[in-house]
Amino acid sequence: MRAVDIIEKKRDGVELSKDEINFFIKGYTHDEIPDYQASAWAMAVLLNGMSPEETTHLTLAMADSGDQLDLSGVVDIAVDKHSSGGVGDKTSIAVVPLVRACGLPVGKMSGRGLGFSGGTLDKLESIPGFRTDLTKDEFLNQLGSIGMVLSGQSVDLAPADGKLYALRDVTGTVRSIPLIASSIMSKKIAAGAQAIVLDVKVGNGAFMETLEEASKLASLMVSIGKLSGRDVAAVLSDMNQPLGEAVGNSLEMKEAIITLQGQGPADFVEHCLEIASHMLVLGKRARSTSEARQMAQSAIDSGSGFEYLKVLVAAQGGDVNFIDHPENLPKALFKEVVEAHRAGYIHEINARQVGETAVLLGAGRSKKDDEIDLAVGISVFVKVGDLVEAGQPIFLVHANDELSLKKAEISLNEAIRIEDHVLQPLPLFYGLVTSD
Repeated sequence: MRAVDIIEKKRDGVELSKDEINFFIKGYTHDEIPDYQASAWAMAVLLNGMSPEETTHLTLAMADSGDQLDLSGVVDIAVDKHSSGGVGDKTSIAVVPLVRACGLPVGKMSGRGLGFSGGTLDKLESIPGFRTDLTKDEFLNQLGSIGMVLSGQSVDLAPADGKLYALRDVTGTVRSIPLIASSIMSKKIAAGAQAIVLDVKVGNGAFMETLEEASKLASLMVSIGKLSGRDVAAVLSDMNQPLGEAVGNSLEMKEAIITLQGQGPADFVEHCLEIASHMLVLGKRARSTSEARQMAQSAIDSGSGFEYLKVLVAAQGGDVNFIDHPENLPKALFKEVVEAHRAGYIHEINARQVGETAVLLGAGRSKKDDEIDLAVGISVFVKVGDLVEAGQPIFLVHANDELSLKKAEISLNEAIRIEDHVLQPLPLFYGLVTSD
């Protein structure tokens, strides 16, 4: 078997076999196939696509390229969730303890922010002492003892994906839906969860900007899950405006905390309940999403979700006093209100530009090794469809220097559009994709 033959076959639109895909991924992972041949193959995939079976073989080959966790020895069933990234998306921090409070174990590995999309680990590190670098044994022991983990990827999961993604990033092949799907699902499968809820974002603040693209990606990932023996559901959710009010690490951490205390923004609370409901159904703790939703709402109302957040933070070395007193989380030196320049209806709050403004303030990274400022960010006081008066506060900028504060004000004024005519609020969700 030769790499060039596999490249030519995919170039000509012919479906690759499981053995051919395994050969290619194994060879590339072990430096037996050079970058230039992998680049040619990735471009052929981008141009000609892959069948669900091919994409499943690719996903499993990448999952098999490194360590794999077996969670069945510590819990009867574990559920995971994955968000395709967005602005103001602090969902995992609220949903993991919420779902655990309903009796379902959650073993989740999260990532850091890059570009305009924030990262769960950075938000958690707003809590002094919180560890995101658990070892494999610590991950498994904590899952077995308290039934939940929210950590970084500390084991060598799907190294083929890391290598291939770096290549795609510099060869114009990132936007291939089969390659995106296999990248996400290979890590989820290697992490060991038997059930996975995918939160696929749609809009200008998401990687998939159209509903058609997002639906195609969601359907493919659900198909991969089914062919791999996992229960997978994909929620299509809106990212044309920031989720919740807070954008920025400590600001989002505080919002997740108050949400579990029953005081969160309406759209974020609804988002958490929706994701939690699907996790509880896939995890066989509820028979329907309506029953699951009642369970999740009860966990907020009773305070049990909030208490489990404290258990999680304590288990990973964090100072629980900051959960009881979120006002003590890192705060910026300067705050400045951005006001509506005219009366009218909010027609746009460009999520991508708000996210990029947060990066400008120091809340995110342009490169993976950039330092971030946990205190800075943006509070968003309005939603698309709202009626505002001239001079009404629409943003609050949290900055640690005056130059970035002024730049942020200019950028945020460009991110919002106000018109005279009425506009209906944006939907929070566009649909659900399952294997049924």
